[in-house]
Amino acid sequence: MTAEFISVGTEILLGNIVNTNSAFLAEKCAQLGLSVYYQTVVGDNEERLYETIRTALERSDIVILTGGLGPTEDDLTKEVTARVFGWELLEDAHSRERIQAYMEQYQKNRPDRKITANNWKQALVPRGAIVLDNDNGTAPGLILEKGEKRAILLPGPPNEMQPMFMNQVYPYLRALQPEIIYSQMVKICGIGESQVAEEIADLIEKQTNPTIAPYAKTGEVHLRITAKGESEKECRKLVKPVVRELKERFGKNIFATDESKTLEEAVVDMLRDQKLTLSLAESCTGGAVSSRIVSVPGASEVFIHGFVTYSNKAKRTSLGVKKVLLKIEGPVSAKCAKEMAKGGCKAAGSDICLSVTGLAGPGGGTDKLPVGTVFMGCCYNGKTVVNEYHFTGNREKIRQQATAHALAFLRECIMEGVRKQE
Repeated sequence: MTAEFISVGTEILLGNIVNTNSAFLAEKCAQLGLSVYYQTVVGDNEERLYETIRTALERSDIVILTGGLGPTEDDLTKEVTARVFGWELLEDAHSRERIQAYMEQYQKNRPDRKITANNWKQALVPRGAIVLDNDNGTAPGLILEKGEKRAILLPGPPNEMQPMFMNQVYPYLRALQPEIIYSQMVKICGIGESQVAEEIADLIEKQTNPTIAPYAKTGEVHLRITAKGESEKECRKLVKPVVRELKERFGKNIFATDESKTLEEAVVDMLRDQKLTLSLAESCTGGAVSSRIVSVPGASEVFIHGFVTYSNKAKRTSLGVKKVLLKIEGPVSAKCAKEMAKGGCKAAGSDICLSVTGLAGPGGGTDKLPVGTVFMGCCYNGKTVVNEYHFTGNREKIRQQATAHALAFLRECIMEGVRKQE
């Protein structure tokens, strides 16, 4: 089956908001085994929207529309889709009750807020449509079925659209598929996308069922293995040898085979399992590594101190980096990263400390020390190792890459107990 997305809203065309809905829907439809060949953004114009929906329904089995279900005059998605289907709009009593309850609850927090007449516009639904309750807003979703064609209308705000899709639309679409789709993710860090692609080229070339789809993320590569079969048991049986082969090829670089598990969660779990305490000494990342660590529930069991030592003075007073070292070697150097890591362990009393110092730019670089140069040190059990990295891109991109690689480096050091002696 083929699916197509239409994102409705002039604000998307103007760049006022970023369209994250299509990315979310594309990933979920891929999991369902649906083929997606077209994605469209159209403004709040009735005739252009009509032609866009009509064209999409001619070439795709399922058309998923997001946005344009609100109470204002320029919210046209429902009205135009009903026109394409040739269906009239009628008030749905259930939806009206839910909208009224939602608005009355809102009034308790904002007594000055009135329930205006245009809110009831959202209770109008095409005759014969399946109504999807919205637990996070007022606009219900809709499913329109005509022959083999289906239009699915979802609210635009991601915090309304995503739970509605997962709780109501995903099961609906899953039931339409004649085959069971099962996926497992293999997450890799410490090696780049190009190397991963090269090492699985033979698997990709001969794949039929299951298939391997690579997804690149900053500092990580995710491989989704997807199988189709008559039962989940059959699909799992097909996926298992592929996952085993990937583990043989990538070994320690695989940090998770659970789709929901993040790299920072893998690090925290490893620290917890080995009963280790962690401190972090950051300069150019400005606490970003610490932020990802503390986003993990239970991180307080292992993470005891984070130092953000952006200035030379902070490196001296908080981490004990010697003034003469900073003067001769500079704050962006292997020796400084080493002393930061050692000083962090000592100051925090932690088992392990990771340090990050570098040039994020845009200025300050030289031929010898270009922007994007980052040094990371890891002190563990009295041993310290330093890695040198060279990242590209703007300031934010460099900091993101440094943060991701810092977590991968930390994981590696915990696994190996630091790779070499001082």
